[in-house]
Amino acid sequence: MNNKPLPFNKAQIAEIIKDYPTPFHVYDEKAIRENAQKFYQAFSWTPGFKNYFAVKALPNPYILKILKSEGMGVDCSALTELILAEKVGFSGEDIMFTSNDTPYEEFKKAFELGAIINLDDITHIPILEKAAGIPEIICFRYNPGPLREHKGNIIIGSPEQSKYGMTKDQLFKACETMKQKGVKRFGLHTMIASNELNKNAFIETADMLFQLVKEINEKVGIQIEFINMGGGIGIPYKPEQDPVDLNFISEKIKKLYDELMSKAPANAVANNQLTPLKIVFECGRMVTGPYGYLVTTAIHTKDTYKKYIGVDACMANLMRPAMYGAYHHETVLGKEDSPLTETYDVVGSICENNDKFAIDRKLPKIDIGDIIVIHDTGAHGHTMGFNYNGKLRSAELLLKPDGSVEQIRRAETPDDYFATLNF
Repeated sequence: MNNKPLPFNKAQIAEIIKDYPTPFHVYDEKAIRENAQKFYQAFSWTPGFKNYFAVKALPNPYILKILKSEGMGVDCSALTELILAEKVGFSGEDIMFTSNDTPYEEFKKAFELGAIINLDDITHIPILEKAAGIPEIICFRYNPGPLREHKGNIIIGSPEQSKYGMTKDQLFKACETMKQKGVKRFGLHTMIASNELNKNAFIETADMLFQLVKEINEKVGIQIEFINMGGGIGIPYKPEQDPVDLNFISEKIKKLYDELMSKAPANAVANNQLTPLKIVFECGRMVTGPYGYLVTTAIHTKDTYKKYIGVDACMANLMRPAMYGAYHHETVLGKEDSPLTETYDVVGSICENNDKFAIDRKLPKIDIGDIIVIHDTGAHGHTMGFNYNGKLRSAELLLKPDGSVEQIRRAETPDDYFATLNF
């Protein structure tokens, strides 16, 4: 398969470029809304279902407003993300605060907003108490380590190599400690993989958390109000890959829920039954990732030991290929049906040899001035930008359902670059 679908054509992009020169990221609002609705429909059987969109994936207030209108909350991991969520209108338990190595002032801000604080480590309990106080509701991040077989993930690592979360013994001790401190409402969270396409992995995670909920109920005597399945649902970056079947996952989780949770065991603690138990996620990539595109222009060709296409974007606009060796599909507008006769490295202008969007990629013959669309940049794209080499971050545009385009973040200028310098 040569191509992945696009919500626009060459003529439309040519018109956009007249007002907004490349490079820029553009997001498809209609597709994002439809995808959010499919996610919620798949899990409509579980009361109180919510996805806490991972703000780090695409921290733009226009996108967050769209997702808020579709019923989503937000998962924040830093102070500025909390402030952004507050400015968009999120508050209280529509905010999940999941961090690690957390600066103390961030606990204070999360507490002030009434966010659900998801503690990464047992040692954070006294720090939270001193910095902000003991909240009404608390969540704990669990890391099963070697108890959960996993081949590992290049992004997040295998559980025992991951810096995130508590051991099982620490989790039980943390629950007991917070129970003694008067907390009445509890949540349980885990995130074992990132960009996972194996649908069975999420069913295994649900089974693990359901079993853990039962064990905590029996041994600690508390009711877990919700389980947070984390994010981690992958997207098909390559044309031959299929998206994760949300309906399949939902059906299998519902079966487990009915078997394991619907009836409390005989020894369940009084007034601490297993249900109702909410199921939530914190997906970011799966929600917006496939519906963002980095649009760039070919500005140089080079033929030495390899053939190179130099574009006006660089890894300051999309770091994933340089950081992870990640694959992002590329479409040369106007040449979608042309034969793949050339083998190129598609590169940016940063003075680092890993500034490459594609290596040994089969593509049509590319000429200077051709417009190249890099797919699936709607998550962990613009947000991972930086200013190394004095590079400036690009604009973000929103493709609206009526076909019009709105700029939702302007491109940086040299004045922005120098603004923080007292010089």
